[in-house]
Amino acid sequence: MDIPADTVSLGDYEHYFHQRVPADIRAYIAGAAADGVTQRDNLAAFARVRLMPRALADLSRASAGSMLFGQPLDYPILIGPTAYHRLVHPDGELATAQAASLTGTWMTVSAQASVTLEAVAATCRTPLWFQLYLMPRRDDTLALARRAEDAGYRAIVVTIDAVLSGVRNVEQRAGFRLPDGVAAVNLAGLETNPTVTARAGSPVFRGMLANAPTWEDIAWLCRQTRLPVLVKGLLNAADVQPALDAGVAGIVVSNHGGRTLDTVPATLDVLPAVAAAVAGRVPVLMDGGIRRGTDIVKAVALGASAVLLGQPVLHALAVGGMAGVAHMLTLLQTELEVAMALLGRATLGEVDRSVVLGVG
Repeated sequence: MDIPADTVSLGDYEHYFHQRVPADIRAYIAGAAADGVTQRDNLAAFARVRLMPRALADLSRASAGSMLFGQPLDYPILIGPTAYHRLVHPDGELATAQAASLTGTWMTVSAQASVTLEAVAATCRTPLWFQLYLMPRRDDTLALARRAEDAGYRAIVVTIDAVLSGVRNVEQRAGFRLPDGVAAVNLAGLETNPTVTARAGSPVFRGMLANAPTWEDIAWLCRQTRLPVLVKGLLNAADVQPALDAGVAGIVVSNHGGRTLDTVPATLDVLPAVAAAVAGRVPVLMDGGIRRGTDIVKAVALGASAVLLGQPVLHALAVGGMAGVAHMLTLLQTELEVAMALLGRATLGEVDRSVVLGVG
């Protein structure tokens, strides 16, 4: 795969993704829930925030590094969990893991990856996290957690904002179906969806939610695994204390990229309230709408320890394979450094509320 010479931003990768990828796969990867209000607002929220620089700062020891869960993190940029990388490249998550290794980027592997979590671990040379959904049967959830532990993963990320799939009309209109040879291989043999037994009335309330997880299920998982557990999909500051009471080690502010419930707020807009409720007790991360180094600065200023990338990874993988993902990550790392330098902030610790104009 040749990366076009004029590909100099994440937006360029997205442009070529839409040119090169079949319509049904585009609809699955890029499609939003319902009318796409939240997906668009994730991007617009960053555009609404303005940055305020300081002049002539001492940048002689500038660094974008930090510590996260006791480990050095070169840049506050992680690869977030996205499913089925083999939809856009034959090497799938293995190519993404190789790019993560080249750029020193931590990677979160989806439970719905199209390559086994063990194969990704054998390929990747940077810390790995494993994302999972709580399974209808606790034994299945625990089996996945144990596999992640045994393969050397450093954390478990539980997605909590998708007790069922959102209404994805774009995907429905395109008639998307997984092609032959692409599957959620880590879930083989597991019961992933409860059987709907209702013969009348609501199939959602009378069947699909029969095994919907609760905070007690999160608490149970935290007790069962030796790995730190993060919850991903928290938007409401009122949910922070239940999460902490359950024993979570971190929170990812996320709206699933606008792919579950439409018209919920942009993640950047609720990040400050969630971070305030957490009050430094555990790390707070966020995803949704990250496209520029300046977006990362804004997220850090408003309370995030790091950000996760979702769609941009698949855009770059589709356009340029492993080299595309590595190039995309390098672009974002460089943009972050440029933004910090021009803002006069030598470290992430100096990126605080004074960086953003008129916010909180």
